[in-house]
This record gives sequence, structure tokens and C-alpha cells, in this order.
Amino acid sequence: MPQPILIVGAGPVGLTLAVELTRFGVPVRIVDRAAVRTDKSKALVLWSRSLELMDRTGETSAFLAAGMRSGGANILAKGRQLGRVSFTTEGTPYPFALMIPQSETERLLEEHLAARGVTVGRQVELIRFTPGADGVEAVLRGVDGSEETVQAPWMIGCDGAHSAVRHGLGMAFEGDTLPSQWVLADVHLKGLPTAPDELALFWHADGVLALFPISPGRYRMIADIGETSDGTARPDPTLEEVQDLLDRRGQPGMVASDPIWLAGFRINERKVKSYSAGRVFLAGDAAHIHSPAGGQGMNTGMQDAFNLAWKLALVVQGKAAAEPLLESYSIERSAVGDIVLSNAGRMTAVATLRGSAKQTLRNLMASLVLHVPAIRRVMGRTLSELTIAYPQSPLTVPGGRHSGGPAAGDRMPPRPGEPPIGAGDTPRFALFAEASPEATELLARYGALMEATPRAPIAPGAMWLVRPDGYVALVAKAGEWAEIEGYLGRLVAKG
Repeated sequence: MPQPILIVGAGPVGLTLAVELTRFGVPVRIVDRAAVRTDKSKALVLWSRSLELMDRTGETSAFLAAGMRSGGANILAKGRQLGRVSFTTEGTPYPFALMIPQSETERLLEEHLAARGVTVGRQVELIRFTPGADGVEAVLRGVDGSEETVQAPWMIGCDGAHSAVRHGLGMAFEGDTLPSQWVLADVHLKGLPTAPDELALFWHADGVLALFPISPGRYRMIADIGETSDGTARPDPTLEEVQDLLDRRGQPGMVASDPIWLAGFRINERKVKSYSAGRVFLAGDAAHIHSPAGGQGMNTGMQDAFNLAWKLALVVQGKAAAEPLLESYSIERSAVGDIVLSNAGRMTAVATLRGSAKQTLRNLMASLVLHVPAIRRVMGRTLSELTIAYPQSPLTVPGGRHSGGPAAGDRMPPRPGEPPIGAGDTPRFALFAEASPEATELLARYGALMEATPRAPIAPGAMWLVRPDGYVALVAKAGEWAEIEGYLGRLVAKG
């Protein structure tokens, strides 16, 4: 039995990584310095792509039962609706945003992990670590103050914005803290002018007011309240201040009550240049933080974990060489992080625009743009994270394209009636091609990496090789077996 991989941090990202690695039979140890998991709502949404990836482990149904499905977001200003962005995108079994408190997400993931025989080591803190060529030596401190030295073949920092792993690597967390301060309120709310299961964003002269459904009658409200004159943080808001913001920026008749969580915060936009250093990796907020606009943070971090897990599993099990698999993690996910950071920053800037003339122009442009179906579709698919792709990855063969299906680097849409790509107890590539003796021979030769039988091609005249996380590695003409053979041969080659 190999030594366990050490995961530092048991939020949604660390738990997702632990569940995935454990599913693949890779031993893990996951620790967190907190005594208990969060009881706060925090990150509120699971997007379509995250639900698709979770589907491979059979987890999704439990999340659907615990959450609320939201079909869209409404943008309002001066008492009228400027437009609506729909989340009911095509080509996914989950055409909605699943609204679910982070406390529930962590509970479900932790229960799923426990069912696989792994429990979180609570009140265990990473004190220091020493990376080596063959592993990592880490010193952990328990609740009683005792220290333990452990050896791990790999370590992943999923320990948030103040990551001890990132600090230990000496990596710069580059970016800025935005000057504006924000109010957050998890409250019960009555009198919304929009559908109770949809998001509502009010663009007001004083700033933005955003409402996110959590469960029937319960909502998250956030609002920017400008800068303090001396730059110091404002105290947490009172329910009366929350109601005042609703009265001034929202629609008449909205009433907040029974607050569950009231807090103030500021937005940081920061990211590391590289998500890895030798045998140490970073994922989630340890690697990137940004505006909550678009609700991408937790999903991006969980997809960091999905991306890394299958690659680590193949390397640990000796089924593939470390490079280019592990090298691709930082390249792929850093590029996604850049896009998410940029998009979230842009949405925040638009929502918090100041000045009457600028706001009037913004509202006019939004009203025009949001009535164009093609634009609404792109916005919905972007928010749902269905447009994430890896065209520049070392695991993507460039130039692969066929008019009847996704291009190399793109997501392969799930097909009804087929098991999810990557399901099962080991990471396997899927081949979409006509059955043939050549296909049978190739799949047998690379049985450690491949599903046992080909799937029906997306369109005639081409073949698609798809990674265990559902992204297209290459597209080749039907019968060009040397292309696929060469790709798989590079994965298993030992340098």
C-alpha cells in the first residue's frame, strides 16, 4: 500500500479531491485546523459542469435533493427589468443552477468520503514542510499541541486564501484588494418582485443589490456600500441597515427578518502564477480568489480538484508517466483561473459603476444586449462553466476539429443513456469510434488507460479520444489509428 497523499484543508475543494482520489483507490489523509466544518452558507451555487463531474461518483442525486434549482438571473434598474440570463442551457443533464449552502455541500461531501472509509483529521494544523524529489515531509500539530512528522508522496494545499501551503512554498499571491466595502446578509425575505427561485440584481445609483435564493424564503443579500474615508473596515451590518438597503435599492414591499448571518467583506482579486512546485500542488482559494460575481469560486476550485485527481491517480498507480500529465494541471487550471478572474472582475465593475451618465448608458446597453438570444445563450453557458476548455494544454493535440462534434480541448457533452465519462474505480479515457478490429486491438493494448469498448462516434468520418474528465484530447479522421496510438504511447512512456 503506497503512503497516503496529504490533503491540507477540508473545505469543498479538499473534500472533492479526497473523494475522487479515494474513488480511484488512492490512499489519502485529509486534515483541517478547524474543529468542525462550516455552518455558514458561504458559496451558494453548484453549476452545471460541476454537477456533471460529480455525476461520475453517484453523488449528484444527494445534492439535488438538498438544493434548490434556479432557472435564471434577473437584472433590474429603476423599477423595470433590463433583462434576464437563463441557466437552462442545452446539452447538459443539469440545465439549472443548484442553489445550496456551502455548509450542506461540505456535509454531503464529508459523508460521501466517510462512506469510503476516510474521515477528516480535525484540529490538525500544518506547521511546516520540506519538499523533496520523491515526496514531502510535513510536520502536523494536533489539538493537544503534539507534533507529528509524516511522509507523503504528494501534498495538495486546499487550505484557502491564507494557505499555509502557499506560504510555505513562498509563492506570491499577486493581485489587489478592491477599495469598496460590501455587506452580506443571510436572511429570510418576503416580497420579491421576481420568481422566488431566481436571482435578482438591482442596479441602483448608490450601488448594486444582489439577492440569491438559498432555500424557500431564505436569501443571500450582498450590496456594495462604497469606501470608508480612512480605509478601515466597517462593522458587521445590523438587520436595520440591511432593511434600509432593501428599501432604497430594491422594490417596495421587500422585508427581511430572522437573520442567520450578517457580515461585511472586501473583494480580493489574487492568483498565483503556478499551481504546483515539484510534489506540492495548490487548488481552490489557495491558488486563486476573486469577486463573488458569477458564483464561480467554489466551482472553479472543485474543478481544480477534479482535474488533478485523475492525473495523480494514473501516476500513483504506475499507469502513466508523471509528465506531461502532472505538468498539465497548472497550465490548464491557471488559464481557467485567469478567465474566471477577468470575467468576475468585469461583472463587478459593471454592477458597481458610478455616475449618472455612465449608469444610464450601461442600463441602455444591457437592455439591448440581454434581448439578443445568442448573447443570452453564451452568458448562460459561460456561467454554467460548460464553455471551459483546454485548447492550449500539453494534453490536447492541436488542430483537431470535425464539424459534427466538439473540437480538441472542448468538453464532450454527456449523451443520454450513456454512463458518464470517467465513472468507475479507475480513470479511463473513452474512444468515440466505429467498432472495428483495429479499435479492439488498440483498446486491449492500452487497457490500463482505456474503456474496454468504443462508444458510438459523434458523427461519421471521425474519432474522438476523450480524457477521464470529459475533455477531448484529440480528434482524428476515422481509421487514423496512429494518431491515437501515438497519444497513448506518450502518456505511458517513462522518461
